[in-house]
Formats: sequence, C-alpha cells, structure tokens
Amino acid sequence: MNVLNPYVRQFLVGWITVLDSVPDIDMLGFLPDFLDGLFNMLSDSSHEIRQQADAALSEFLQEIKNSPNVDYGRMAEILVRRAGSPDEFTRLTSITWINEFVKLGGEQLVPYYADILGAILPCISDEEEKIRVVARETNEELRAIKADQAEGFDIGAILVIAKRELNSEHEATRIEALHWFSTLLVRGRAEFSAYLDGIFEPLLNALSDPSDAVVLLVLEVHARIAEEYHHFQHLMSYLIHTFHNNHVLLEKRGALIVRRLCVLLGAEKVYREFSTILQTEGDLDFASTMVQALNLILLTSTELAELRSLLKKSLVDTCGKDLFLSLYASWCHSPMATISLCLLAQAYNHASSVIQSLGEEDINVKFLVQLDKLIRLLETPVFAYLRLQLLEPGKHTWLLKT
Repeated sequence: MNVLNPYVRQFLVGWITVLDSVPDIDMLGFLPDFLDGLFNMLSDSSHEIRQQADAALSEFLQEIKNSPNVDYGRMAEILVRRAGSPDEFTRLTSITWINEFVKLGGEQLVPYYADILGAILPCISDEEEKIRVVARETNEELRAIKADQAEGFDIGAILVIAKRELNSEHEATRIEALHWFSTLLVRGRAEFSAYLDGIFEPLLNALSDPSDAVVLLVLEVHARIAEEYHHFQHLMSYLIHTFHNNHVLLEKRGALIVRRLCVLLGAEKVYREFSTILQTEGDLDFASTMVQALNLILLTSTELAELRSLLKKSLVDTCGKDLFLSLYASWCHSPMATISLCLLAQAYNHASSVIQSLGEEDINVKFLVQLDKLIRLLETPVFAYLRLQLLEPGKHTWLLKT
C-alpha cells in the first residue's frame, strides 16, 4: 500500500473497492491493515488516485456507521497520526473520521482519549475553517463523554496533552486546553489532585500569556484548585514572586489578575493573603510598588466595592476594623497607600499623624506622583462621603487637618 508507482496504486485501490463490493467478504475486518495506505494516497500527486482513495474511504466510513463490530482502537491510532499530516485534505478526512469514531466508538475508544485529544487540539487552530469546525465539534463530543478509570480513562495522559498544548502558539488551542483542566477538575478533583505537582507550575507560568482570554481562564482553573487553602497560599505567594521578577506583568496585567481573583476567590480573602505575604517582603522597594498597585485597585475597581464599604465602617464594625489592621500591616510600605487607606477607613486622626511624621527623605518623586494620584482619586465617587464631610468642618476636625 505504500508503493509510489501510480499505476500500482490505482490497481490496489481498485481491487480493494472490488473486494469490498463482494457480499461474502468482510473487508472491515482487514481495514486496519490498509487504512494507513489509503490515507497516504489522499496526498498523491495524481488527482485520479486521490479521488479513488477518497471514494473508498467514504464507502468504508459509511459501512462502519452501519456495522456493530468494528475495531476502532487500531484505526484510531492511524487516524491520530494522519491528523497531523501536512496535507490539508488528509487532515480534514482524518479529523472527520475521528469525529465519527468518537460518536460511535463508545467504551472501545476510552483508552485512546488522550491520543485523540492530542490530535484534536492542534486542529482547533488549523488554517482551514472546515478542519477547525470539525475539530471543535469533536472536542465537545469528547469532553461530554463521562468515563472513569475503571473503563481505562487515563486522566494523567489527558493532563499531559493539555499541559503540552498550553505552550501552543495558537490562542484557540491554549483556551481549549484550559477548558480541559476545568472539566477534569470538576469531574474528579481527587484524581486531578494526584497529578497537581506536575501541572501547577505550568499553570502558574500561563499567567504570563499574552492573551487576556487565556489569562482569565488560567485564573478560573487556579481558583478551582485554590479551594484547598495550601494551594491558595501557594498561588498567592507565586503571584507576588512573579510580580517581583516581572514588573511589566504587574504594570500591564496586575489589575486584571487581582480583580479576577477577587471575583473568583473573594476580595477580602485575596487582599488579606497579599498583605500577610508582603509584611515579610525583603525587597522594600518592590513591597512599596506592590502595595501601591493593590491600593489603586482597591480604590478604583468595582469588584472591590464591598471591601471598600467594609473598610469605611472600620470605626464602628469589628470586621471592618480587623480588615483595616490586616491591610495596614503591609500598607505601611507606602506612605501614600497608608494615608489613602486611613482616609477610606475614616481614620482621619491617624491619617493626620502619618502626614506629620513624614520627613524630608520621604518626599521624593515617587511620593509626589502617588500624591497626585490620590488627589485625583479624592475627586471620584469613591470619596464622595469625604467631600461631604468637609462641608461640616466642625464635626470632622481631623479630616480638615489632614
């Protein structure tokens, strides 16, 4: 079947077609032996041979649909290899066959799910739209099938494929790989956790992905993993470490990452943990930069509105007071962040004390830039209550002094 002579190829395809038409001969039983050869002919330079091979394959696929006994496993291995062919028509035909096999194969294909997924995910980003459409449909079919380890479902092998495709150059493939992480987490958290050591680091590295859509999905996966507290601590520590080593990521993606984590994991939980970690940060310049970034997000993001409301009640509410003290311990790395936190919490007496304690060495360019930002923020709706209080100076003496 792997001969190159066009006349021999035509002869072989012709005989296969003739034998298949004989009622007493079950060619499906022999199909795994010559299927690869037929697929190889789909990229032949001769248009006639390509047509003959395609017609034969179409006929066999129709017979497979109508046959109760088919060896899907052996043929699946061939189709997976051919799905990576440089020839577009070969890829389309193989992915079409895989699509039908996933629908028809049932339990027979469970041990081959990882291999099939490895063929599907790259095709989701294929240049040819028809291939992309079939690959997406197949991916959804595969993800919808609920199999367990007793049936040969190898979650570890699938995670290896998903982890590999996280490094794909194509955004669509990376996104679908992340959907698989989420699916497997939901389907079997205990089984997933057994492989966590090998995939946690790649998932953390994926937070630096150039695509916002990918980063948001990565955060969703991390949020599911972080339901266990020690994984949550690991995630928060890694983020601080990453921002420390990559200031560009902090500047461009910091707000996106922090805001999304606050939605997924709870703003108070996230901010308390960040504050705890930053209290012991040895690089004081970075600690100051990180606190300033967190403070700006706190004061401007809609996702943190409830956290701001809780801080505003810190003088009369025990929970608010506890939160204020928790944040204050690290906000001290930045004088301006400390002042704005005090203003938000209406701790005007202390805000005035902080301002008076500032020495000449504290008043530098960075401080003045932060001061300018704070002045602008004081004009926003977040501090509307403060501006109203200024209209009653007799009741808010310390605010006036501040």
